[in-house]
Amino acid sequence: MSSRLALAVTCLLLTCAAYKSAAAQEAATAEKKPAQKAEAIQVLPNARAFLGTLSAEEKSKAVLDFEAASRVQWHFIPMETRKGLPMMEMSSEQKEAARKLLRSVVSKTGYEKATTIMALESVLRKLEGPGSEARRNPEKYYFTIFGSPKQKSRWGLSIEGHHLSLNFVFEGGKIIDSTPQFFAANPAQLKDDYGPEFPKGLRVLRAEEQLAFNLVKSLDAEQMAKAKLPGETPEEIRAAGEAQPPTEVLPGLAAADMNDEQQAMLKKLLQAYTVKMKPLVAKGRWTLIEENGFEKLTFSWSGATRPGVGHYYVVQGPTFLVEFINVQPDAAGNPANHIHCVWRDMQGDFDLPLASK
Repeated sequence: MSSRLALAVTCLLLTCAAYKSAAAQEAATAEKKPAQKAEAIQVLPNARAFLGTLSAEEKSKAVLDFEAASRVQWHFIPMETRKGLPMMEMSSEQKEAARKLLRSVVSKTGYEKATTIMALESVLRKLEGPGSEARRNPEKYYFTIFGSPKQKSRWGLSIEGHHLSLNFVFEGGKIIDSTPQFFAANPAQLKDDYGPEFPKGLRVLRAEEQLAFNLVKSLDAEQMAKAKLPGETPEEIRAAGEAQPPTEVLPGLAAADMNDEQQAMLKKLLQAYTVKMKPLVAKGRWTLIEENGFEKLTFSWSGATRPGVGHYYVVQGPTFLVEFINVQPDAAGNPANHIHCVWRDMQGDFDLPLASK
């Protein structure tokens, strides 16, 4: 490993250290409803500061027109290249500016998860061995600004790489859309120690999986019959990489048919997704859920109800869609230890109406 890459991994691992101390409390944190206190979003100054570190050539990669077709082109698979400027091509000053920009658009929990997912690329490199260096690079994450970050303009931001895709639209400094919101983990749970910052048992997306297990195991036979999806367990989330979410409403168990304890479990599960965003964004999502009727939400399940065997769930309402899947083996061959999960906007991702699909 080159000294430059070693330094980069070290920087990401320092972030993971903070995550490690919080990992044991992750489920409890995710269970708390997002804070109602208004939080100043420093995204405008941080976006400008990031741009101020770039040369003309670097800006040609990092800044695209707001109407560019690539704004709605997203994916989480490994790619040789992507839109935007990757961290591996940035100076130390630019990387710090990029990290500040990331911190300004997600919560502390979201930042810890995002940077740990990035750092997990070094674990994949160890597992996959020689020849995986270019493919498994914890700095192969691309930052793209669409349009001009100004107080009175509409502009966008994409932060994307393997297993991470964050997409935002702003009116000045206000986030008006924050989807698709995609997080993933391979391995989902570390089966061995991979250094002090990657201890055995680390689960980046613990709450997103465990809270769903808690809910599905609480269902009685009649409820499970409604929640269980017909056919085989899918191999992937629907509409992966597509500009808009799937419009098909899957059969499922309505929140109205859950008891009070189960409804509380469902809320905790959804909070595991909304807690990754800034409090005002999370609050906005919950406002829409309540206005459109929490009782209308549906919970659907496919596959096993225990770890290590493929499983998939969907939570859907009039304004959002959550999909979670864990069916693939991890890089070491452990079954069902590779999570993909996403929050999508049923009013339209990328601040675009569904009719534009």
